[in-house]
Parts: sequence; C-alpha cells; structure tokens
Amino acid sequence: MIVMLLSCCVLVLLATDPGVTAPTFIPEERSTPSPEAQFDLKLATDYLHQYYDLQHDLLVRVKRSEPALISKVKEMQMFFGLNSTGELDSETLEVMQSPRCGVPDVEEYSHIQSTRWNKNVITYRIGRYTRDLRRSTVDSLIESAFGVWARASGLTFIRTQTRNADIMVEFVTYAHGDFYPFDGPRGTLAHAFGPGTGAGGDTHFDDDERWTAGRTGFNLLLVAAHEFGHALGLKHSRNPESLMYPTYRAIRPTNLLSSEDVTNIKALYSPFRGPRNWLLRPLLPRLMQEKCAQDLTFDAVTTVGDATFFFRDRYLWIKHNVQSDIKEGPITNFMPTIETRIDAAFWIPRRSTAYLIHESTFWTVKGSVVRGKPRSLSFFGFPAWVQDVDATVHIVKTGRTLFFMHDIYWSYNENRKVMDFGYPRTISEDFPGVNATINAAFYKGDFIYFFVGPQVYKFDYSHRVVVGIETANSWLGC
Repeated sequence: MIVMLLSCCVLVLLATDPGVTAPTFIPEERSTPSPEAQFDLKLATDYLHQYYDLQHDLLVRVKRSEPALISKVKEMQMFFGLNSTGELDSETLEVMQSPRCGVPDVEEYSHIQSTRWNKNVITYRIGRYTRDLRRSTVDSLIESAFGVWARASGLTFIRTQTRNADIMVEFVTYAHGDFYPFDGPRGTLAHAFGPGTGAGGDTHFDDDERWTAGRTGFNLLLVAAHEFGHALGLKHSRNPESLMYPTYRAIRPTNLLSSEDVTNIKALYSPFRGPRNWLLRPLLPRLMQEKCAQDLTFDAVTTVGDATFFFRDRYLWIKHNVQSDIKEGPITNFMPTIETRIDAAFWIPRRSTAYLIHESTFWTVKGSVVRGKPRSLSFFGFPAWVQDVDATVHIVKTGRTLFFMHDIYWSYNENRKVMDFGYPRTISEDFPGVNATINAAFYKGDFIYFFVGPQVYKFDYSHRVVVGIETANSWLGC
C-alpha cells in the first residue's frame, strides 16, 4: 500500500509541476508491429537490399523510421515513377511483390567487367533445360530472343556445344553457384551477368517458375530477350515501354524493343568502330552485290561453332547452320584484331577451335574470340620454304589436318602434333578429279568440299571419288 501511494504521488507531482515535461506515452500496439506490418517491412528490406543496395546486417533491427530505409524507398519509388514519399504504401508494396528480373536497378553484378563485348560474333550454349517445355521449343525461343537483339544491333549469335561459350544459358533453382540464389516461385524470374570473362554474359532462369511459350505462366521469349539485354551490357530502364524495364509484363507489342532499346543497343555496338574501319566501306556494297555472282569464289571456308564462315578478301559471310539468314561485313566487324584477308582456315571440333591462316602466320579462334597473337606457320612443322598455303581442312574421322599448296599437300597428325611421314604428296594422286589449285576446303559427313574457283567439288573421302559439282554461291543460298 505504501509503495502504491508513493508511485501515485510521484505521478501527481510530475503532472502538476509546470517546469517538468511529462514523458511521451507510446501505445503498446505501435511498439509491437502487427504480423502484416512485419511482413511488409521484411519484404521491403529484402527487396531494397537486393535491388537498391540497402546496407543492413540484421533485418530484425531495421525500422520503418530509419533514414537509410526511407532514402532507399524513395529511390525505388523514383525509379518506378511512384510518389517519392519514403512510405511503404500499397502501390509501392505492390511493385515490390511483382515478378521481376534479378539484376539490381542501381548496382551491377560484381562479375561485370566491361560495358560491351569487344567483338560482333557472340557464342552461346544452353546447358540445363527446363522440364516445362520441349528442348526443341526452348532452343527455338532462346534463338528468337537473341534474334531480337541481332536485328537491332548487327551482332551475330552462334549456338555452340562447347563449355567455353560466351553466354551460358541454364535453368536452375535456389543457390546455384553464383552467389545470387533464386527464391522459388514468382519473385526473381531470372538474372544475367554483363559482358566479360568467366561468368560474364551467363544467363540463369529460375526453374521453379512455370515457363511457357504463351501468355500463361512466364513467357520464356520475353524474359530471355530481357536478360540477353543485360548479357550484352544494357542496364534497366525506367520506361515501362522498354524491354529492359525490370518487372515482368505478359502483354507486349509485336516488336519487343522500344525505340529506347534500339538506340541503346546501337550506341553500344555501332558499326565501323575505330579509325581504320572507314577504309573498308567501299568493299561493303561491292561484295554485297557480288554475293550471288556466278563467278563468286572464296579464299577460305570453315566451321566456327554452329556456323560456317566464308572468307573473301577482307570480307566475311556467316551462315548459321540452322538459320536461313546470313550475317556479313568486313572481317574486322566480327574479329577486330584481324585486319588482313584469310587465305585458309580449319576447325577442330574436339577443341572447339578454329585456325585462320594468312600467308605465313595463323590466328587461334575460340568461341569466335581471337586468342593471343598470330603465330608462325612453322608451328605445324613445315619446311622453311613453305610461306603460305592455299587451303586447309581437318578430317574428324582420322584426326588429320590437310594443308594444300599448289599441286601438293601435307597431312598433320593433331594427336601427336607432328607432320605425317612421307609428305608432301601429290593432290591429283590422292584426290582424283581435283586437278586445279584449291581455294578452300570444307569437311562434313565424310565428304570434303573442294572450292575450286566458282565451283565446289563434293569428294567422297572414303571412296576417293568426286560425286558431285555445284557452284560456290549456292552455299550462300543463291
């Protein structure tokens, strides 16, 4: 009883003394947020931490009134064109709950090493597939997604089966080895790293989503086209009409790219970069007109990944083996470090490597990227008097690479890395019916295709006989 009176007296004195300020009373329900409020706060802090670089250690200690949180909420609201109040209102929370791309809006992934690819031919490989769609459907949709950017940029995308492709495409779930785990259904749909080595360009899709080719679930074409924009170096756009807008929208116009998207990708990959490229401009219209000329000849023909490369002078045609369209332009548009013509070329599938030869030197090309400096042709064991070759071809069946020069040829053992004994030999003796200088050679399905001037001899390698003759321009669809 005495204790209670003392307590009352103290309260009365505090209340009646005009020189003393009474303490502020905090209702119990405000000091203990409701479960719904706690959920919203957790949602917001996780979202802002992932997409707006909100720095925090312990989520449970973050309060709505913290200046850092309010600042990041305002930043997010400004990005999406919302009222920048810093409050977690219903409109803001609705955006935060929308399925979206996993790439941050204000910070790029740490793996990004540059803003663009320093080449115009980019390879990709599809690793793990989703079970939601047939593999052939996934292949087609991924190809179409790359095509969206190819048409706007002039880039060429080549699918390959090698593990050193520029862009690795995979369907994965939760933690998958890149420190950016997925979160199950909805939420983050996919993410991609910007151009660079290692993980650069790699694109991952959350396989806990339902991937479709239509309007139900999540349309793979739409999401893939968006992610490939990141893989090429583009950031998120604040324009809701842009393909690079962060949140998913199922209904889009026939042309997926907005004018902003087209402008941005062209700015990154504008043609004729560099001070010397203008010298090649007169070459472009002349060779485009000659593409279907009856006397068209090639200097070299080779596979590179899933495409066939046709070289003439300092010009290049690229024909994807599963597409009808052909990319073309000066060689420097696709491989900027090669500023000369290519005299011969060959491809070794098990190494996923092409070798491009000019006179007495050659370049090594992996995944359409020129590796290192040009090396001497003597690397293959030629005698000193051999300073150039006319054509080369690798025979997968035997593991030999054949080098043709005038009326003789050599056989190089790729396994032992030595020239075979007894060479050079006469071309006409071992390849009856091929009695002229060979300009280029190409191997496919146990046939060697010898390009001799404007004609192509189809040579049955097992039976050593010419089985057909066609025109060189037919290889470009003419």
